[in-house]
Amino acid sequence: TKSDFKTGSKPSTGPRSAAGVKPAAKSIAGSEFKPRDGKSKSEPEFKPRAAKSNAGSEFKPRPAKSNARSEFKPWAGKSKAEPASGDENLIIGRNPVMEALKSGREIDKLLILRDAEGSIRKLIGMAKDKNLLCQFVEKTALDRIAGGKVHQGVIAFISNFEYCEPEDILEKARRNGEAPFIIILDGIEDPHNLGAIMRTADGAGAHGIIIPKRRAAGITDVVAKASAGAVEYVAVARVSNIAQAIDRLKEAGVWIAACDMDGTEYDSAELKGSLALVIGAEGQGVSRLVKEKCDYILSIPMSGKIASLNASNAAAILMYEVKRQRKG
Repeated sequence: TKSDFKTGSKPSTGPRSAAGVKPAAKSIAGSEFKPRDGKSKSEPEFKPRAAKSNAGSEFKPRPAKSNARSEFKPWAGKSKAEPASGDENLIIGRNPVMEALKSGREIDKLLILRDAEGSIRKLIGMAKDKNLLCQFVEKTALDRIAGGKVHQGVIAFISNFEYCEPEDILEKARRNGEAPFIIILDGIEDPHNLGAIMRTADGAGAHGIIIPKRRAAGITDVVAKASAGAVEYVAVARVSNIAQAIDRLKEAGVWIAACDMDGTEYDSAELKGSLALVIGAEGQGVSRLVKEKCDYILSIPMSGKIASLNASNAAAILMYEVKRQRKG
């Protein structure tokens, strides 16, 4: 019989039957999405977070609109503001990049001439204020990417992908009459990993993915290709701070589980309710602050010489365990 679900000093997340299995979660189909009411009085030492009213909360669904998204098709068209370079993925030159920053244009990253001076210093300051990724490179790299155009020491990479908000992902779950199932990526930098995770998220029935704006891969053509078309159907929210996004999800009644070492084996955990899975960056894993925000840790047992799996493989195992439990 498998042991009760524990993570370090954390108490059990709920009572189990004699067979070591938690009672089946109640179906919420057709019901309104509400934070959990709490646990059994037989566990006085465990104090679940108090449910918060949506009234006055900063985390509110967007008002319904006549053209509200229902299928999340981010590649349906180009932005009206086309890049000055003529390349739909690049903005080249100091003034065009400066205007893009002022307008709030979604920018994946900036390539900036190493040791540049003058107005570029102001541009760098604006980019840092917006938590944008800045890479400092040699002139030869900029020349090659600009393809003969005058870059003036700066190139911005942009995407036509239409990101959503975390509210949209929760609303999608509500419309489907399902408990939210969300994937949080804490610093995935490899676009192939991101694309593979999107493909699995679509197949496993996840309602959406949350990624950070800084030091992480955004949705690019490489990601779209690696996703095998899933980019057309998976909602992706891009946030400035993953830890704060987790706090907001908790307020909405979502439990947070991180994939990391030294946790409880994933197939011993109850994963049927409202859940967000956190997958850490390649090599570094889940960051310390994000890990502290999680309710519990899930681990994948390894029998070989290698101590961990590729991020997209680990994500796939956990996502399909969630799918299996929910189907059962």
